[in-house]
Amino acid sequence: MVSISIQHLTKRFGTQAVLDDVSLDVEAGELFFLLGPSGCGKTTLLRHIAGFYQPDSGKLFLGEDDVTRLPAHKRGTGMMFQSYALWPHLNVAQNVAFGLEERGRPQAEIERRVAQALELVKLDGLGPRRISQLSGGQQQRVALARALIVRPRCLLLDEPLSNLDAKLRHEMRSEIRRICKEFGLTGIYVTHDRDEALSMADRMAVMESGRLVQVGTPQQIYRNPANGMVAEFIGETNLIPAIVQNATKEPGVYEVSTSFGALYARANRSDWQPNRGDKVHLSIRPEALGFEAHKDSLNQMPGHIVDVIYLGATAQYEIQLLNGPLVKACEINPTLIRHASDERVALAAWPQDVVMLPSA
Repeated sequence: MVSISIQHLTKRFGTQAVLDDVSLDVEAGELFFLLGPSGCGKTTLLRHIAGFYQPDSGKLFLGEDDVTRLPAHKRGTGMMFQSYALWPHLNVAQNVAFGLEERGRPQAEIERRVAQALELVKLDGLGPRRISQLSGGQQQRVALARALIVRPRCLLLDEPLSNLDAKLRHEMRSEIRRICKEFGLTGIYVTHDRDEALSMADRMAVMESGRLVQVGTPQQIYRNPANGMVAEFIGETNLIPAIVQNATKEPGVYEVSTSFGALYARANRSDWQPNRGDKVHLSIRPEALGFEAHKDSLNQMPGHIVDVIYLGATAQYEIQLLNGPLVKACEINPTLIRHASDERVALAAWPQDVVMLPSA
């Protein structure tokens, strides 16, 4: 278990700054996610931690050790790749044992630790199998066992579940988190899958254009996104332009005007106090919009339903607001399915669920 400290890391490829003055502290034993769109720099940052890249400037520490210029094989990290990077000419046990053989460990120790690693990832008895005889999920477990067998100080994972089907992804999310916690491993996990991040992370960072846009727990980032990009990337949302009118008696809640009337919204940060006339955006999650259960809210938004998708556990609606935009609403465990029509419906949201963001 080791902490990770990244201090003012900068990396350029040609004239492009892929990492732009990135600073981040990850606590020992924390499962930390790097999340963001393709090309945002998250994999490049992970590869700096692993030692595959060296920065143009800045420093990187594992615990008290400055590893900025230390070669990858001396850092004591374990790495899982998106492609698994398994050798097809070696069987399962030989793939898992590779790191120990490279370190010159005795054969008896290698056999014992390979058996322990395979048991940990629930592949007991499959050591003699060829890689081609394994399912995708089993191959992913072999890659995990190979990363763990060297007893790394931290585990680095680069989109390891992207090649699995939905059912296996759900299973392996729990497995990876369980193993990291049982081993007390510090884990850095790169993904563009928000569900993976929300369900697995202790904390996460959302990146854009080589910078950290927001760092926090999944709940903090989902409930209080720093800006519209984060709000849209971390989950489905309705972004509505508005203008600040007045502060209300409730701390952090403001009256704002929109094209379809006045709404009441809370600021995304307690230290932000917008002024009258400021242009802002409102982020309203589809599940925060409702019909009958929200009828007492101050935020009433009349409109009509233009589309509905029934998914059993939820019903997803598209609603054209009167004099306003098309918005999405989601009802959980719906007992009454409303249908598309020109009939007026009253959509509403509680002020605490209408999050006011600074306009870019």
